[in-house]
Amino acid sequence: MLVPALVFFTVFGLVPLVGTVVLSFYEWNGLGTPNFSGLDNWTSVLQDSSTYHALWLTILMCFATFVVQFPISLLLGVFMAGRQRYRGVLAVLYFLPLLFSATAIGIAFKNLLDPNFGLSSALHLGVLQQDWLGSPVLAFWVVIAVVSWCFIPFHSLLYQAGARQIPQTLYEAAQLDGAGRVRCFFSITLPQLKYTMVTSTTLMIVGTLTAFDLIYVMTNGGPGDATRVLPVAMYLEGFKSNQMGVASVIAVILIVLGLSFSLLLNRLSGSDRMESQMEGA
Repeated sequence: MLVPALVFFTVFGLVPLVGTVVLSFYEWNGLGTPNFSGLDNWTSVLQDSSTYHALWLTILMCFATFVVQFPISLLLGVFMAGRQRYRGVLAVLYFLPLLFSATAIGIAFKNLLDPNFGLSSALHLGVLQQDWLGSPVLAFWVVIAVVSWCFIPFHSLLYQAGARQIPQTLYEAAQLDGAGRVRCFFSITLPQLKYTMVTSTTLMIVGTLTAFDLIYVMTNGGPGDATRVLPVAMYLEGFKSNQMGVASVIAVILIVLGLSFSLLLNRLSGSDRMESQMEGA
């Protein structure tokens, strides 16, 4: 039964991964025959200060998007796990960003934040009359806000599913002991969602590490290199500068970074020793 999944994973996962690692030791412009260059690509990337700047931006974006997404997703997910009718309508509104492509969202926000004919011109509000995507400082934080807005619905769905699996008898027992909603949330809901948090956090980090299309459409990595995170740098090196070997090195760095974060989260959370939290298990 596992053979089809293993074949699929090997063909579309392991083979491209090995190919990327091998290509990182070759010089190739994407058209001709690759030429073996040894460690030249690695030396070039690791000695380039822009690589470390992109690495720092990537790590900072992972941390910042987590700080924004985690509390909002958790609270929305727990809220939508309720049984009130109106919550279904709100859930549809919250999930709307999942229906749009990243390219469409990037184009929409790029136009809305345009200082000449965007929201600032339509609403005539002075606070909006700024060059949001033209300022090196503002552009980075705007990208974080938009990326978070896109992925919060997905993580809210995870928390909603997790919250609905919590046995109601736990809340009933706590209420009999005089616990209120806040106490139940911190004493029952959060501990029961521990492994959901691990899964969600891992997906947040992986999603941020692979965030490219939205950032590229909105800023193209600019202004300057203010939003030139590793995925954008990889694309620009590979398809703009035609240095597939250098782009492969950046891809390998991204893979190592993602695996390191995932393994660290699993080790710190103890999710490698997961046990069922369901009632009667």
